[in-house]
Amino acid sequence: MPIIRNLLAIAVATTLLAGCTGGAGDDSTGPADFAGDITGEITVLTNRTDLATTTLPEYARKFTAEHPGTKVSFEPVTDYEGDVTTQLSSGDYGDVLLVPNTVPVDQLAQFFEPLGSVEELRPKYRFIDEKAYGGQVYGLSIGGVAQGMVVNKRVWAQAGVTAPPKTPEEFLTGLRAIKSKTGAVPYYTNYKDGWPLSFFNSQRAIVNDPQINEKFPADPSPWQPGKIQYTTDGLLFDIVHQGLSEKDPLTTNWEGSKPMIATGKVATMVLGSWAVPQLRDAAKAAGANPDDIAFWPFPVQTGGRFHSRIEGDYKAGVSKNSKNKATAKAWLDFFVNESGFAQDQQAIPPATGQPLPPALQAFQDTGVDLMEIPAATTNAGREDQIIKESEIDLAGNIYRQKLVDIARGAAKGDKESYFADLNGRWGKAQAAVMK
Repeated sequence: MPIIRNLLAIAVATTLLAGCTGGAGDDSTGPADFAGDITGEITVLTNRTDLATTTLPEYARKFTAEHPGTKVSFEPVTDYEGDVTTQLSSGDYGDVLLVPNTVPVDQLAQFFEPLGSVEELRPKYRFIDEKAYGGQVYGLSIGGVAQGMVVNKRVWAQAGVTAPPKTPEEFLTGLRAIKSKTGAVPYYTNYKDGWPLSFFNSQRAIVNDPQINEKFPADPSPWQPGKIQYTTDGLLFDIVHQGLSEKDPLTTNWEGSKPMIATGKVATMVLGSWAVPQLRDAAKAAGANPDDIAFWPFPVQTGGRFHSRIEGDYKAGVSKNSKNKATAKAWLDFFVNESGFAQDQQAIPPATGQPLPPALQAFQDTGVDLMEIPAATTNAGREDQIIKESEIDLAGNIYRQKLVDIARGAAKGDKESYFADLNGRWGKAQAAVMK
């Protein structure tokens, strides 16, 4: 499962951090002092509970071979966002850790050491702007992800489709062919878990506009035909309305969906590229062919090309309270540049110049342009304000679950009436925020 940005949880945690920073360091933003001998023990917090006693110690052994006299211990955290946010407030949060998304950018300096300036690090690493403030970088990505959809290409080939559909209409035609020619569920919503529905909100790159995040809050009606929300949410509505998804969305299960798509019982899910290695592992476990799992672009082209947003997954930083910052910084540099973690996880390497892993190289070979889309600057924070005022969880799942319910006939309305309602609520909030 990837990072889940739950706005309510972030709001609560932000309040917590604002009121309980007694254990944090000061908020100075000058260059950090990582001088000293690379020796002694450090503790690394990780959300990868599945790797904490297997793969991660292998990386640690390579590190200690390069730096004799060091020891790296891992502290796996199941509820990473919640538990580590609490640890930040207490001041005891290890030496190297993934930066929780609950930490507002203007509070990064209270908890993490600056790793260098944006200007200095931009030529060396991707995604550095995502955990930067005041011109200083506080976290380096441990691997990047692309946005699109995971498919079982064997099932799609059985339906006569061997290349990614270029339009929503072609995509729906392909799903109908899967339904009629194979025994697979064409599309799986993961409605019950909810969070997978949010990936329909991760497709803004399809319009091929690097300023889309800046422009989006200025639009009072994004669910109008031809606009991004109409295109993405409209496709989800059409999939369900045409009977191309699972029969009972109330019984879906994320963990159960992995072997289903891995073995060809399900054909398609809109997700990030992070899901590819998980689904290939599920195929191996089920005795299926892991190469059946592929990553395709979202079925929209602009200017004759597919476009996919790439962004960093979790960013790792050095604790402001670490007693061994030289070794902590050395581990962070090693992990990002030398460990091979990103390649092993089929992620985009954070260090520029390193090749894409095979799964993402195949994705790029479909003819997709990979785009980093910067956050809004002039309109920074305004989209979140509109979301709060309108009570439309744009990056969440509640309003999309209602969309699915309307599409399958379990709630009143139709696509046009629901989108009109969304535009009305959004437009009212947008006018208040942007005045």
